[in-house]
Amino acid sequence: MALKQFKAESKRLLDLMINSIYTHKEIFLRELISNASDAIDKLYYQTLEMGDTGLDRSDFAIEVAVDREARTLTITDNGIGMSKEELDNNLGVIAKSGSLQFKNEKEQKEDIDIIGQFGVGFYSAFMVADDVKVESRAYGSEESWCWESKGLDGYQISPSGKESRGTVITLHLKEDTEDEQYGEFLEQYRITSLVKKYSDYIRYPIRMELQKSRLKEGTGKDGKDPEYESYFEVETLNSMTPIWKKSRSEVSDEELNAFYKEKFYDWQDPVKVIRTSTEGAATYSALLFIPKTAPMDYYTREYEKGLQLYASGVMIMEKCADLLPDCFSFVKGLVDSQDLSLNISREMLQHDRQLKLIAGRLEKKIASELSVLLQNDREKYEEFFKSFGLQLKYGMYDNYGAKKEELKDLVLFYSSTEKKPVTLKEYVSRMKEDQKFIYYGCGETTERILQLPQADAIAEKGYEMLCLTDNVDEFALKILEKYEDKEFRNISSDDLQLQSEEEKKASEQLEEDNKELLTCMKESLEGKVKDVKISGRLKKHPVCISTDGMISTEMEKVLNAMPAQEKVKAQRVLELNAEHPVFEKLRSLYPHDKDRLKTYAELLYDQALLIEGIAIEDPVAFSQKLCEIM
Repeated sequence: MALKQFKAESKRLLDLMINSIYTHKEIFLRELISNASDAIDKLYYQTLEMGDTGLDRSDFAIEVAVDREARTLTITDNGIGMSKEELDNNLGVIAKSGSLQFKNEKEQKEDIDIIGQFGVGFYSAFMVADDVKVESRAYGSEESWCWESKGLDGYQISPSGKESRGTVITLHLKEDTEDEQYGEFLEQYRITSLVKKYSDYIRYPIRMELQKSRLKEGTGKDGKDPEYESYFEVETLNSMTPIWKKSRSEVSDEELNAFYKEKFYDWQDPVKVIRTSTEGAATYSALLFIPKTAPMDYYTREYEKGLQLYASGVMIMEKCADLLPDCFSFVKGLVDSQDLSLNISREMLQHDRQLKLIAGRLEKKIASELSVLLQNDREKYEEFFKSFGLQLKYGMYDNYGAKKEELKDLVLFYSSTEKKPVTLKEYVSRMKEDQKFIYYGCGETTERILQLPQADAIAEKGYEMLCLTDNVDEFALKILEKYEDKEFRNISSDDLQLQSEEEKKASEQLEEDNKELLTCMKESLEGKVKDVKISGRLKKHPVCISTDGMISTEMEKVLNAMPAQEKVKAQRVLELNAEHPVFEKLRSLYPHDKDRLKTYAELLYDQALLIEGIAIEDPVAFSQKLCEIM
């Protein structure tokens, strides 16, 4: 029989289909099994429409068989089959989909769930096979036909001896090379693992005759050495019913936890299980899990976020990163949608409108469920926050604060008065009537923050202070700017507005009276500080560093620790406690010993830096000056 050319644009199109659409060669088995499932679906829907009660869904199955000697892999279904014309139209025209046409011909399209819609999946077989044979007999037909192709050269159609309805696809696998081991697809462990990975939830049984081993009868007892024999047994490789398709009443919490631990390789139960499904613009079911602890590589570049993506029970992506925003990258789980085609490639998927719709809805659902967990089970939420709170705070700051409103009520900070993590909402609810700002301090630990000289004035007023210990914390609050119209204010900033008018006037008068002393000290520090002033916040400490402007000392430390980052410098102000004995010493030195005053100024500046946790420039000089004073 004469060889027919493909009715596509060119042979180059087929070459593109084979080599570029799919990232991994193993995907071919998923595609062919999905096509077999489609063929059975079509027959099932057609018989329902025609009122043919002679067929039952339990009669349908997909068979997989391997022949290592012949190097063939066979996939058989007892679905609707194809006529000679359909073989020519569906397999002779690349990107022509019989599934999509079938679906479009039906009036109630929403009731028909057909996987393949783009018609390129079949050609993935040529990634691993040098000869593909399709024998098919259409439902109700007396004839059967064989379509065969060796790839780019074309195809031929000839009569076949197939006696029953359905389709048999036989792949003759390519010879192994140094780079590719096509023979792996003849190993039963490889076939079973691929079915489990991609096609576990196909709704019809996928059966395969497996070679097994058992103890030979009469051996292994009464002192006899055990002997084993091989035997063959047909086994169903797929589970067929997705757990996320079952109603809530059918699935226990224990089953969901077990599914999570097995599927996502965790030894702990998740903190939260989220089940959600919608219909309409984006129809999907999702089963999501919030882990209890972060994996070892979570805060590294090696970590890959993403949800498993299924199309009508068939996995099309192991980790679809586009389904999760970075702030919720810790979420594990899967999404199953009828609106996504099985044959969409990874690159096309990134631009799929339905995918973006699903991602947006999942993001809102995750945020909502975390909020519910925070309200209803505070202990469990705090346990979760220890593992992933840093990611939420990064999410507030990331992308110029695009998600700050969504995340602001989910973050926790340690409270100086409550002695535990609190939300911003809780803080604001306890603010005193005369309190103008949400006060916070920054440092390596809460203990060190609470010991800062600047914290004394906040405590004296009875105000609550948030302790920020993560590098991103202050950046997150800066990007948020306000919470319920209350501005955030670092206790180390230049103006905390804690003084009364009388206290403020007294401080201004003191500064005026000691203007020459303060100017002398500023000049002694040779540009290290923007100003030296009398403090209105210090109670028992002699000195502290405050900052003037947007950059705080903590932000300076964080930014300057980044590689290849242009160095920044906070506008530092040295504040002196006018009621401390040290200040009297400074006043006594000014008129008579300005050299000694300079030494005192440098020592006090270095002391203030050390209190802030900032490394001093010259520890040796600091030590020498200290010894000189002593």
